[in-house]
Amino acid sequence: MARNGCRATNIKMNALHIGTCSWKYPSWRGLVYSDTASPNYLAEYAQQYDCVEVDQWFWSLHGPDRVVLPKPQVVAEYAASVPDSFRFGIKMPNALTMTHFRPEKKADPLVPNPHFLSRDLLLAFLDRLEPMRGKLGPLMFQFGYLNKRMVSSEQEFLDQLGTFACQLPADYTWCVESRNPNFLSPDYFQILCEHRMAHVFLQGYYLPSIFGIYEKYADQLADAVIIRLLGPDRQGIEERTGKDWSKIIEPRDADLDALANMLNASGIRSQKQWLFVNNHFEGCAPLTIKRIQDRMPRETA
Repeated sequence: MARNGCRATNIKMNALHIGTCSWKYPSWRGLVYSDTASPNYLAEYAQQYDCVEVDQWFWSLHGPDRVVLPKPQVVAEYAASVPDSFRFGIKMPNALTMTHFRPEKKADPLVPNPHFLSRDLLLAFLDRLEPMRGKLGPLMFQFGYLNKRMVSSEQEFLDQLGTFACQLPADYTWCVESRNPNFLSPDYFQILCEHRMAHVFLQGYYLPSIFGIYEKYADQLADAVIIRLLGPDRQGIEERTGKDWSKIIEPRDADLDALANMLNASGIRSQKQWLFVNNHFEGCAPLTIKRIQDRMPRETA
């Protein structure tokens, strides 16, 4: 949670972590960063927030024989830039979560990805993250929309996910983000519950609102609740802002009111909460975070 002007809430302080999706935005000067150029944005960022989502290692699949893993020196640099209490939420490589390579044309036959849900690749990736070992938060497997050419049914996907989950090393916070709306079913949440995996609640794009999903499946959730606020129209908001992410241009008050209620309900259940806010949600992630904090109830005696 941000330590600069952050309100206390009736949720245990160590149960709620709030940060942004990435941090390398010069237009945050005056909001997160000092007005002078900083040689290390992350170190300055970590003075205000206690977690961040790292998505740069997601784009890893570049061919059957070319999977790009994090550079050890970059991982070590990130780990050294933040205090011991800081946590990194990591989007796991898409080499693990893409069933097939993207065809050049829609009519082209699909070529299977040999690294899909590969335990060997998973362990190789974790080995690269070793300098961050004590500073890792949610490790998120993002599955894009899977049509019937990729998987024949929800059950096929759940069978594959369950087999993979059995091989996951312990002592990590494993999470799943599914972008198939019809996969967000009792069977899906049951598989996650059985393997103590957390669901990633993505608010944005074409997916149903997270608030109804949470209310329906709250009792089946693992110990952690992960929320990502992305917004419905990435390209549109980029055009409107010119990628100047210094102000709110599309306030989503109703969503933020509902989010405060969801966080409060999750806190009552003693679930650890992770909230990652994207600039694309309202136009400025740091200001959105402040608007969320303003909605949280003050701690009562």
